[in-house]
Formats: sequence, structure tokens, C-alpha cells
Amino acid sequence: MSEKSTLLIVDDEKTTREGLRAALEERYDVYVAEDAKAALDLLESDNFDVLLTDFRLPNDDGLKLIARAKSLSKPPVCILMTAYGSEELAVDAMKRGADDYIAKGRLQIDELEMRIARALKRQNLEVENISLRKQLDSRFGLENIVGKSPAMQEIFEIVQQVAPTRATVLVLGESGTGKELIAKALHQLSPRAKQPFVTVHCAALAPTLLESELFGHERGAFTGAHERRIGRFEQAQGGTLFLDEIGEIDATIQVKLLRFLGERTFERVGSNKTLMADVRLVAATNRSLAELVKAGKFREDLFFRLRVVEIELPPLRERTGDIPLLAQCFLREFALENGKPVKDFTADALEVMMNYSWPGNVRELRTAIEHAVVLSRSERISLRDLPPSVRGGGLPDGAKLLPGKDLTVKEAEKQLIVRALKETDGNRTRAAQKIGMSRRTFHRKLHEYHLEGF
Repeated sequence: MSEKSTLLIVDDEKTTREGLRAALEERYDVYVAEDAKAALDLLESDNFDVLLTDFRLPNDDGLKLIARAKSLSKPPVCILMTAYGSEELAVDAMKRGADDYIAKGRLQIDELEMRIARALKRQNLEVENISLRKQLDSRFGLENIVGKSPAMQEIFEIVQQVAPTRATVLVLGESGTGKELIAKALHQLSPRAKQPFVTVHCAALAPTLLESELFGHERGAFTGAHERRIGRFEQAQGGTLFLDEIGEIDATIQVKLLRFLGERTFERVGSNKTLMADVRLVAATNRSLAELVKAGKFREDLFFRLRVVEIELPPLRERTGDIPLLAQCFLREFALENGKPVKDFTADALEVMMNYSWPGNVRELRTAIEHAVVLSRSERISLRDLPPSVRGGGLPDGAKLLPGKDLTVKEAEKQLIVRALKETDGNRTRAAQKIGMSRRTFHRKLHEYHLEGF
């Protein structure tokens, strides 16, 4: 393949495909096929960037070809052309995975080139997001960084945009959702990555000790201060300081923190010497700072300083579609760590995990899977292997589980989609939202699991 983007044109009319080849070969490395079989042979033998196909093909149609192309390991951008244009066909094309749709009767080469370029750009952004997720996974393990739900994809995009900047970030979310992991991601994906990442858990220390911990102290500043201590701000010089549970700090420290955010200066306890620090601040809380402001327990001006960018992590119960994926990732991790031959889950175990509310979020799920792997007696995690709290809290009302029936993660995902469709009376948009899946992914899964006619 050349350095140009590769384009496969499929049309049974020779004049059309050769005319398009001549018009596009200056910008693209162009291949042509006269029917779906020839096109599929090319697609399966090499990787293409773009598939431009007619709707009417001998013994087949372009929609089926697009569906096959999108099932490949490296699917191309797919654009459907047709002389039989209709709104229904356009909608159906998008459902089958087409990235764009253009009517032959209004086909202009300039417009076609623009649409190809736009579709390629969208695909490149998706590849970048996948790359970001891989970076996060490899650096910080799999806790709460794994996720295909729209909410998590949006968070990945925000992290990618914000990480290179100097902006102060406030990370919100319940305990166990992975706030510190997001803080580490912001640091590692920033120009400060080679400098220190320093964490302070604000709720773990009394106010006087926290002040010394953050800003340091001079010898003799208070009883027990036998020598000078360098605080966390100085330790984080050039890097990132992560303040977890920021809602727990008292009024004195709030004032000092506000000053630092405004001037980047501070003093050690017991000193009048003003120091400066080049530190990027990331704060996190599982409490509502807005409510604390209303109650007079948190300074409003500090609240606004901290939330230059706000990232809110969803609880696991709001992205249940990610549970099978997370569970499988943790299963691989702990099976390897403990030398256990565990590979999958039984139907009843997955059903219970999907119905459990996970008050401890991803952290609790990770611990539950570790527990199950350690206690497992076969190649599949069964209901009895799960912690009692999960078993008792994950049984749906009136549910009749099928003990001993083996279920892979893919089969569980299929059942989840079917259940969502039933609960929404076949409304695909609402069903996708219900399980935290994008519309495009949802329609791809319908094709993958042969549920298009549901």
C-alpha cells in the first residue's frame, strides 16, 4: 500500500467506476471492483481506508457489503452511492454502518472528496480515542479506565483535551469510581509527565497536620517540629499535586489554597518567606461542593477556582453495559496473578453482577472478581464464588436463573441488548441509552448478534 489513503470503488457500471477512478486517483490509491464478491476478496486480502460502493450490485446490494466490511478487524470508512435515493434508505444505510450516503444524481466530485475527507477525519479521531484508552489502560491498570459507554468515551475525550494544558481540574464522583486514576491520566498525558505526581488525602489528616503536610514547616514552628519539613507543594515542583477529598479541608487551608491558585505562592508554617511553586492542581471529591458552599462550609471563590474544568465520573450502576467488559478484564488480571485457569463466568454469576447496584463502584467490582477467582474451583466463575453481599444484592425480583448454564461475555452482552429492547418496546435509541452504549455501537452489535429484525 502507498502513503496515500486507499480507496475501493465498487460499481457494476464500468463507465462510472472508471470515471470515479480517474477523478480520484490523484488524491487516493484507487482500486475498483464490479461486484460484491470481487470487492470482498480485496477487502479480506488487504486493508482499505475507504469503501465507496453503489447500492445496486449484481446478486447483492451495497448495504450487505458495507455490513461485511464493518465486521473486519480494520473496517474502512464506508460511503454508499445510489440512484434510488430515499430517506428510508439513508437511515437503513447508517444503521448498517455506513459513514455517509450520497445520491448519484447529485454526485459532484468536489463534494464527494469533501465527504471522504470528513469521514476519514472522524475515523482518525476515533482511532486517537482508542489510542488514549490503551495508554490509560497500560499505565494505570484497568480500574474504571475500561468502558465503551458514551459517558466514559466523553471522559476520555475531555482528558485528552485538558491534559496538555495548565488548567486546574475538579474530578467528581462517588467513592470507587476512579477519581485518582483520572488525575494520574491528566498528569501522564501532560508535558509534566516526567515530573512528580504527588497525592494528598485531605480527610486523613487533622487540619493542623494537613497545613504542614501541604505547605511544609520550619523548625520550631510548633511542638514537635524538630526540623524543617518540605511540604507537598514543594515536592510536586514542576509536576502535579492531587488533593483527594478536597471538601474536607478547613477554612484556614481554604484561604491558603485560594491564594496559591491566584498567585502560585505560599509560606511554610512558621515562616514569613514567600515561596513559589510551578504546580498543576487536580482536586477530587465525592461530596457536593455547591451544597457545602450554600451551607457556608466551603468558600465560593475557591470553588470557582477549582472547577476551571470539571470531570464527573458516573457510578457503575449508570453504565451497566460496561460491567461484562470490566469483569472480564479483572478476571484475566487475577487469574494470571493467582495462577488460576479461570476463563469466564456462568450465566447466573453474570446475571447477578448485572443486577447488583455496586455501591462501591468499580473498586468493589474489582475486589469481588478477585474474591471469586481465589475461591473458584473450575474454569468459570459461578454464583457461589461471588461474595455473599453481591449474591444477595444481585438477584432480580422473580428471576429464575439457570444454574450451570455457561455464558460467555459476548452472550451476556447479547442478552443485555435483547432485554433492553424488550424493556423499551423495541425502541433502539432508548435501548442503547439504557445500557450506556452509543447508537452506532448499538446498531453494529445488532448486526453482529443477528438482531436486526428484533
